Amino acid sequence: MRIIDQGSGTPVVLVPGIQGRWEWMRPTVEALARRCRVLTFSLADEPTSGAAFDAADGFASYLRQIADALDARGLQHAAICGISYGGLIAAAFAARMPERVSALVLMSAIPPSWRPDRRVRLLLKAPRLLSPLFCINSLRLLPEIVAARGLAGGLAFAAVHVVRVLAHPFSPRLMAQRVRRLDGLDLTPELARVHVPVLVLTGEAGLDRVVPVEHTREYLRLWPHAAEGVVPRTGHLAPVIRPDLFAALVAPFAGRSGAGAERRHVV
Repeated sequence: MRIIDQGSGTPVVLVPGIQGRWEWMRPTVEALARRCRVLTFSLADEPTSGAAFDAADGFASYLRQIADALDARGLQHAAICGISYGGLIAAAFAARMPERVSALVLMSAIPPSWRPDRRVRLLLKAPRLLSPLFCINSLRLLPEIVAARGLAGGLAFAAVHVVRVLAHPFSPRLMAQRVRRLDGLDLTPELARVHVPVLVLTGEAGLDRVVPVEHTREYLRLWPHAAEGVVPRTGHLAPVIRPDLFAALVAPFAGRSGAGAERRHVV
């Protein structure tokens, strides 16, 4: 498996979202690596990941990938940080292998109750044919980009990010398969047993046009002990559009023992 391993100090495993490519999170990795040791990878079913993937195991293959990454680096445990779809992966890993999780951080994570809406169901019907529509739908992120960086800075960020995406393209077919792997999967009873320190992060309610903030906040009802925080002037792109602020929240939390014992506001 190709593992990106940068920085030093507290180990943090960063799990990417449904697009599956770690490269889309490069600014996040670099910001975290200035504060801690960050491990990341592309999701196991990505051809570039080099990871073992068994379609028969479905969603569980992503959990095994985290364990394999820890084993490959000789780590007994680490803080696990999941973004969006990767947040549900991270949460499920914490439920099934709590002894390997020192802390859990979820950013704009889909909850276990998440089901595809009408737009997603449309894209699932013919993912390759509808990929231009997916790209057009990305324009909904513009208000967040402008809020975070201003007009000029937002345009510059968007240009760099588009180049990054084109250099490391997503697979509509694989994204559709990742959504389908959640069909009939009820993780809520398992997740309710998570007792590791947890930090639930979101962007601002009016700016996340991908995973509504109230959906991510379902985790706070599931885990009364969880801490919570908001990355200001961001929505779904917080880790890449304001990576230094994201890292400033995640790294100290990951490094504190027992930080999730009581709910508190981080921001």
